[in-house]
Amino acid sequence: MKKIFFLTIALSLVVASCNSKPSLQKYFVDHQEKPGFLALDVSPSILKLDKTKLTPEQSKALASFDKMNILAYKIDPKHKEEFDAERKKVTEILKDTVTYQQLVKYGSGKDGASMNFIGTENHISEFILYGTKSDNGFAIVRILGKDMNPADAMTLLSVLKSANVDMKQLEALKGFMK
Repeated sequence: MKKIFFLTIALSLVVASCNSKPSLQKYFVDHQEKPGFLALDVSPSILKLDKTKLTPEQSKALASFDKMNILAYKIDPKHKEEFDAERKKVTEILKDTVTYQQLVKYGSGKDGASMNFIGTENHISEFILYGTKSDNGFAIVRILGKDMNPADAMTLLSVLKSANVDMKQLEALKGFMK
């Protein structure tokens, strides 16, 4: 009887850990090495800031930011149907309103952008920026952090305007988009 009990528990754990539900994290892992895709991890060191000149709000927002993951797909006119299929996969993942909550959506149809998040309004662990253009491709940016909120995102954007961005971390993206 004990063997059956332990076997049942073990099988339950295996089934629970094999969640086949699609996620952006899994999409990133599965596609980072595929042809046509470019994956970048960007650290906060990209923002060369004089931290003594930051307001307390800016310092708090910056402290909540851990890193960014970028996945870009450049369209190949010869393989337009592949682009459409990949774009559809990402769109379907972001439709999961239990996991991803939408803040903003711009555009419609095949060109546009959206900003989603994971977490609750005052305890966001991830912001997702997704943009697509039918003649260029698409990009997904995952901004990972701890206890972020929408105000922090806007504050980070204002900090970016005054930052001396280290373009070396983005060189691969610049070359990829040409």
